[in-house]
Amino acid sequence: MLRAVEQIRRMRGGAQAHLMRCSDGHYYVVKFQNNPQHRRILVNELLGTQLAARLGLPAPPVAVVDVSAELIRLTADLMIELGRGKYPCQAGLQFGSRYPGDPRTLSLHDFLPDEQLREVENLHDFAGMLVFDKWTCNTNGRQTVFLVETSGVSGRASTAAPDRATMRYRTLMIDQGFCFNAGEWNFPDAPLRGLYARQRVYEGVIGMESFEPWLDRLNSRITESVLDDLSKQVPPEWYEDDQNTLYGLLEHLLRRRSRVPELLLMAKRSNRQPFPNWT
Repeated sequence: MLRAVEQIRRMRGGAQAHLMRCSDGHYYVVKFQNNPQHRRILVNELLGTQLAARLGLPAPPVAVVDVSAELIRLTADLMIELGRGKYPCQAGLQFGSRYPGDPRTLSLHDFLPDEQLREVENLHDFAGMLVFDKWTCNTNGRQTVFLVETSGVSGRASTAAPDRATMRYRTLMIDQGFCFNAGEWNFPDAPLRGLYARQRVYEGVIGMESFEPWLDRLNSRITESVLDDLSKQVPPEWYEDDQNTLYGLLEHLLRRRSRVPELLLMAKRSNRQPFPNWT
């Protein structure tokens, strides 16, 4: 079992996650069962991120992280703020999303100007992520971070000051907490849900064929047995031991696969016109 050994800092966002060093030597963004959004977002994060990875999308490794009562007692900042009150984070099994490197040296961005956005080497994955977000009814806008990678002579990432000639950007899709409509576990579809805020990332979309690689994977790689296997990794306390509701969610996901092309067309026909080169 992966254990949290040190709290590094509080993260931004409504779930009030914490960056923590864990027993495998990696850092994880940890969301707690008693977060202000809903206990079920831990289920959404674990299932959603693993499903995105199965579609070949750039999602971080995830894990169940055990945070001890002693670590919480000894760490004053491991608190949840609700209104004017503060409460200790809940001990036990929490959700962890692996931080993509050493936070002391990693160059990580929430936003890139248009000039740098063009240099993101996996920009096409935004189209694939929209397939995922429409399928799972992500009721939040698409969240992502951008990593700056520089290659030296050896081809390995370097921590030296980056030179523009060797600088590369890569996007990593994070935060699946509002898939399945957060804690509601229903699917109130709407044309603009799941879209990234910047239309430039969809300039490569020229028609439905631009989504076909991920639509094919959705139907071939996401099966009943896959969903069943992933559900067994979810701690029962995250969904209050209500297995019938969890199984109902998974069954609905299987049925929704066929609706995704229709949902993409709804986004295309919206007033926002997110796909400027769709012909």
